[in-house]
Amino acid sequence: MTDELLSGDHIARLGLDDWRSMYGALEARFATGDFATGLRLVAAIGEAAQVAQHHPDVELRPTHVDVLLTTHDAGGKTARDVELARRVSALAADLGVPAEPADVQRLELALDTADVDEIRPFWAAVLDARDTGGDEVVDPRGRIPTIWFQAGDPHDEPRQRWHLDVRVPPEVVDRRIAAALAAGGTLVTDEHAPRFWVLADPQGNKVCLCTHVTRAD
Repeated sequence: MTDELLSGDHIARLGLDDWRSMYGALEARFATGDFATGLRLVAAIGEAAQVAQHHPDVELRPTHVDVLLTTHDAGGKTARDVELARRVSALAADLGVPAEPADVQRLELALDTADVDEIRPFWAAVLDARDTGGDEVVDPRGRIPTIWFQAGDPHDEPRQRWHLDVRVPPEVVDRRIAAALAAGGTLVTDEHAPRFWVLADPQGNKVCLCTHVTRAD
């Protein structure tokens, strides 16, 4: 089976009514209604994926199951994802579980910059993400949104209206800070440590590395 990358417009013409194209993946939400039904659907998806030797990301929640399909070695959506998507939809239909495609969404963070190469290594380091060498950094574990760098004009350091708070285990925070500094970042303040540290990339964009220490949550 070919691993030619398929665009979202191409896939939209294939009749995958349950699925939506979200960046480099196909995603669907199935409204199971209860945990036991969700478990049955997850088990069925697992068996089908094993047969296909093409394994999705599956998230089980009390009222729904989310499924994400992508061909990792191709870097996006391929016919392999389309085939498994059809099989997953059939399994859900057999269980009487409807899809809720309108509930699918994915957050990606866009950071305007006049020099992607200057700040991309910092964000890969501080987030422990994969530096693509292009215009984004990606968490290979899928826990945090992709950060995409959009070309902009040079300007003075802005006064930020929002920034990222990244909660990490206390035992990894020193390593994460060291990696960010080695990637060209600066430590803005540690006056609130070990609750949180404020760091900035070489262009002044700030991020807080946070731990549970001294917090109630």
